Amino acid sequence: MPLLSPAPVTMIHLRRTTVSRLLNRALLVLPATLVVAAACSSGNPSSGGSGSGGDGGGGNGNGTASSSGGGNVDDDSGTGSSSGTTTSSSGAGTGSGGASSSGSVGTGSSSASGSGGGTGSSGGGSTSSSGSSSSGSSSSSGSSSSSGSGGATSSCTMANASCTCSNSGCNVGSYYLYDNQWNCGSSSGNHCGAESAYGCADSDGTVDFVVTSNQPAGNTAVLTYPSMQDNFDNNPALSSFTTISATFDETSPHVGDYEVAWDCWFNNQANEFMIWVENYNQTPGGTKVASNVSLDGRSWDVWWSPSSGTGGYVTFYANTTITSGTVNLLALFQYGASHGWLPSTSTVGQLSFGVEVCSTNGQDATWTFSNYAITTN
Repeated sequence: MPLLSPAPVTMIHLRRTTVSRLLNRALLVLPATLVVAAACSSGNPSSGGSGSGGDGGGGNGNGTASSSGGGNVDDDSGTGSSSGTTTSSSGAGTGSGGASSSGSVGTGSSSASGSGGGTGSSGGGSTSSSGSSSSGSSSSSGSSSSSGSGGATSSCTMANASCTCSNSGCNVGSYYLYDNQWNCGSSSGNHCGAESAYGCADSDGTVDFVVTSNQPAGNTAVLTYPSMQDNFDNNPALSSFTTISATFDETSPHVGDYEVAWDCWFNNQANEFMIWVENYNQTPGGTKVASNVSLDGRSWDVWWSPSSGTGGYVTFYANTTITSGTVNLLALFQYGASHGWLPSTSTVGQLSFGVEVCSTNGQDATWTFSNYAITTN
């Protein structure tokens, strides 16, 4: 739905100005310096390719964000606003199987190894919103992990969706769904195929969303990041939280190059913090600085690029694919801060969950996400 009207502006890479027709206000994307972004390997997971690009975008919504609306960045940088109060949900789910929704879902096994990285730039934005932060409890250790095709089952279809979007965004419950095609268009030099997303709000406060993308075979640069955003425009201190956890189920197509991940932004978009839960033929940017870190009942490798952006880029990489359950995001943030990969005085801007797409081998590929919710306290 044409709620946003991105227009390119000249910066290090692509920048956009987003206009919210819904709220009748213009929201300018703030510039940010170069940030390392994930690049995809081409076919063979043991040899990584590199790609570069800028990402911009935004979110604006009537819904609520846990801890009041706000900023937007990286694979989605831009703006977002929201008002109201947040519903939250916690719990864990396990299982494997196929997803029921529109589009087709492939199966297969994921590969998580590779070498090489890429660079990209990212800009952030700010928004206005009001609301109260949600509260609830989180599970510090999740029980679900799998290496198959995933376990998301959703009743969300395009016919009953709250909204649909393609290179734009729209409200889904208390969240904002943004199909951020940040590295596409004539200014990017990339040829991008069709992509769209739609989302549904569930009665329990969780949301479902489905992404269908068709990107060229052999492409090695991240092209898009469709995601569900939770924005915090009052920039609360990370130290003020006792809980930041997320619950989800997802099913991926296992074709091409992509990774399913949180992309989180701190300190007015100076620091990017990614959490990869399913990888298919990609390698994080930067240098591996820690291996087999045990947090949240799971094993993580950590990749770090201190010179990226104004504050650095860090990726926590799940050594076992996670397709459902609850992830204690705060435990990872706190560990990163204790090791200097995130400032201890950090403020929270945006938490987004979705998929960075490089390639789908030139065919339609579908990702299904269900029962998604972020709980904060």
